[in-house]
Order: sequence, then C-alpha cells, then structure tokens
Amino acid sequence: MRDLSMRQLRLFCSVAETANLGRTAESLCLTRGAVSQGLKALESQLGVTLFERQAQRVRLNVRGRLLLPLARQMVNRQQCIVSLFQSGASQAPLRLGASLTIGNYLLPTLLSGALSEVALDGAVRLANSAEIQASLARYELDLGMIESDRLHPGLERRHWRDDEMVVIAPPGHPQHGALADWQTLSRETWVIRERRSGSREQFDRHLAPKLTEAHRTLELGSLEAVVRSVRAGLGCSLVSRLACDEALSQGAVSHIEMATPIVRRLYLVWGQGNTALPQVESALTLLMPD
Repeated sequence: MRDLSMRQLRLFCSVAETANLGRTAESLCLTRGAVSQGLKALESQLGVTLFERQAQRVRLNVRGRLLLPLARQMVNRQQCIVSLFQSGASQAPLRLGASLTIGNYLLPTLLSGALSEVALDGAVRLANSAEIQASLARYELDLGMIESDRLHPGLERRHWRDDEMVVIAPPGHPQHGALADWQTLSRETWVIRERRSGSREQFDRHLAPKLTEAHRTLELGSLEAVVRSVRAGLGCSLVSRLACDEALSQGAVSHIEMATPIVRRLYLVWGQGNTALPQVESALTLLMPD
C-alpha cells in the first residue's frame, strides 16, 4: 500500500464535515470531479469504502467514522509541525468550546476582553464538560473550557480558576441563612443537571451522600432552567455561584450554608500536542498571562 498523503486526509476531513462534494470543492479551490476522484483514490488505497453516497450528499459509514478522528489528528499534527518551524506561518482561527456554566456566565466577558484578539472559527460550541472533551479528543476543537475534574484520555489540562458551588432553595425557605440540616433537606426535591455535566458531578460527589433518605430529583439540561425552577419553588439545588449570584442578591432564592464550602476547579483543556498550535498558544497566554 502506498503511503497516505496529507492532501488525501485533508480532503477526507473536509468532505466528512460538509457532507457535500461541491462545498468541499469550493472551499479547497478544486473541481467537484477532482474531489470525487480524490475520495475514490483514498478508498481504493485503503481497500474499503468510507462514505455512503446519496444523490448530492455523502455520509460517513462505519469505517469512515473510525478514520475521521485519526485523520483530524494527523492534519492537526502537520499544522503543529509547520507552526514550530515557520515563524511566519499564518495563524488559523481558534476552534473553541466551553461547558454551559462557563459559556453562559464567563465567556461573554472573555470574548469582549481577554479573547478579543483571538480569531474564532465560527460559533463557539457550548455543551456539557463530557461532550466538550469528546470533541477535543476527536480534534473537532482546539481548546476547551470545562468544569469537570474527570479528564478524558488523550487530553491535557491546566487549572484556570476556581468556582464556588452553593446550595440554593426557594425564597423564604426555613433554612435560609442557616447551616444545612441534611436530614431535613433529604425530604426536599432536588433540581439537578444531567449526568456527565460538571454540576451534576459535584452534586453526586458532595451532596448525594449527605441526603439520608431517598430524595426526589428533577433533572434539567440547562443551568438557567435549574435556577428558575428553584425560584419557582420546585426544589433545592447545588449550583455555581456564577449562575445564582443575581438571584441571591435579589432575594429570589434562599441560600443554605454548608459547614465546608465546595470550591471546584475550572480547567482549560486541549488535545495532546495542541499547545504547539499558534492559536492555542495565543489563547492560553491571554487567558493565563501569569
């Protein structure tokens, strides 16, 4: 088998992302015929088909989905090599992702401040911490901001800042301002985030073991929905102070004290070797100047 070329892998990645030969041809300044021939040559070389072809569109099959993260990694590594040895190499846009808490409450200020000098590649992806890490591992993103202590294999991270988690309850709650009585709180409904989110991870680790009775839960996929549900009297929750600070200052929710404060770490995360990418290096310098 002949060696695969970077041109073939870039072509494959582009078609996988667009699912359209014409759009790939336009983005790579090629003819549609050249793109089609390039894909067929790659499939012939590997001895397998990589796409299901349907009229004007193509879709990755099982083998194509296996190849995609490896191909993205190779293309990424080539960019790293070029960046290391060509000081004048152009800086590609940053593909950035953030967990929902960070995306909703920290990112807007960062984009208008520390990251205002960084060119972004399209929209910033917002998802829970596990989903952001999965995208980084597939080299769909260059840099992520997450709130989870669990690190996906093949990724690297740096402690970025701290975030306090607080217990909130509906307005006028009898334990407002008092130390948490876990036996009483066990009889409450708890409004929690979905599994694999950073906030849910903190609840399962720090609060669930303290709730002595079989407690009721209401699971929601949005932090704003969680806080609004507590405001509406649906139950108690453990949330980031970033998300509930305004509601607390307005008296829209109650604050229940904990004997030991819960402070979690927020992390910057990237794929192995991605710090050699100039756009990632620039972002890390701006976010962590010290």
